[in-house]
Amino acid sequence: MVLNESIVYFVIFVPLVVFAVMLSRGKGASLLAGYNTMSESKKETYDEVALCKFMGKIMYGISFSLLLIAFSEMFGSSFFVIVGFVLLLFFIVFAGVYANTKDRFKKDV
Repeated sequence: MVLNESIVYFVIFVPLVVFAVMLSRGKGASLLAGYNTMSESKKETYDEVALCKFMGKIMYGISFSLLLIAFSEMFGSSFFVIVGFVLLLFFIVFAGVYANTKDRFKKDV
């Protein structure tokens, strides 16, 4: 039973890592929520490559957190579940705060 739960985490882990690799290369901004719904004129004010690279790093962190949770399910350790969830929440909150303060990803005009 525990192995089945770990397999689910690994099935989710693989697409997240693929998405992280794609973002780290500066591609895939159209897949980022919020950015893809902006008007073209507003998109031109953002440094798309820098935004993608940042979100790629965040996706690596989220993937690592998910991997910790999967390993904890395999080995029956509740410590790694707690660490995984704390890291997951940290990366999500950090990304939201960092990306939405100080116009970090605005282009210099």
